[in-house]
Amino acid sequence: MLVEVYGNTVPTDKSCREWFRRFKDGDFSVEDKPRSGQQVSYELKSKDVERRFFICEQLIQRQQRKGFLHRIVTGDKKWIFYGNLKKKLKWDVLPHPPYSPDIAPSVVIIPAGVPRKPGMTRDDLFNTNASIVRDLAAAMAEVAPKALVAIISNPVNSTVPIASEVLQKAGVYDPNRVFGVTTLDIVRANTFIAESKGLDPQKVNVPVIGGHSGITIIPLISQCTPSISFPDNQLKALTERIQEAGTEVVKAKAGTGSATLSMAFAGARFGLSLIRALNGETGIIECSYVKSNVTDAKYFSTPILLGKNGIEKNLGLGKLSSFEQKLLDAAIPELKKNIQKGEDFVNKK
Repeated sequence: MLVEVYGNTVPTDKSCREWFRRFKDGDFSVEDKPRSGQQVSYELKSKDVERRFFICEQLIQRQQRKGFLHRIVTGDKKWIFYGNLKKKLKWDVLPHPPYSPDIAPSVVIIPAGVPRKPGMTRDDLFNTNASIVRDLAAAMAEVAPKALVAIISNPVNSTVPIASEVLQKAGVYDPNRVFGVTTLDIVRANTFIAESKGLDPQKVNVPVIGGHSGITIIPLISQCTPSISFPDNQLKALTERIQEAGTEVVKAKAGTGSATLSMAFAGARFGLSLIRALNGETGIIECSYVKSNVTDAKYFSTPILLGKNGIEKNLGLGKLSSFEQKLLDAAIPELKKNIQKGEDFVNKK
């Protein structure tokens, strides 16, 4: 039985022997020597592979890049093993063909990658996170080609185009099913405005359009529900705080990470919205960074009406104030640059 190990780091031969050592009556031999790259193959000899097994603590300690997803697919395509090297985990071995519409996942959420540290921009994460998103999109194309995919990994402005290009090359791309999760920007805008006006943040709704970094984040405070207004100087300060809220968190954590709990909340909210729409609930609207013809940028975040097949309708920009129009004009060139960088990463020779 041929076993292929996928991940952002190829485990060493010694690590893999530890990895499989808990298979009873099993052994494996190395077919290809581990090397720099994304895949290495082994031949697994076992009388019974339908067993639960453990990743040993020793292997976890050697894998310094925590949180990376590894996928193991046997050559006969009957088994897929999933795990996350974030801590000592049990891995369940489940029967699963490479793709079946009956049992393939309906939603795939990709939060994998490294967080920001002080002084880093989301774009500084590109070299590491771009390859992670590329490889996970390739895996999804194989085992869940019809799933709705929500991409959290930064820089979202570039990683969504990366995933889209990968899926397109695999022949399974549906632009209505690929989403960049910008929900955290909406959560922050709702919270900051509610605090400033003494409102309940759960009853405030501010559309945030554009992208998911710096000046590409455009809160449409003129379209806030309930209707509110600010003097020009306060409006400018509030907008800049929403745009730079992620940097504010990174500085506050002083090198120990970036937004985690708030991102988990925002990611869960968006994921649950996708599931509610898949289950037939109507009227589900979330802002999301998607393939778009609303502006000159190929990808753009706007309010999206969700349905059983992903995007049911792009609700567009709505009426912008003169201040918001200036923000939009400034964001488009930056967005185009971010998008091109993602596409070039996949298409480079």
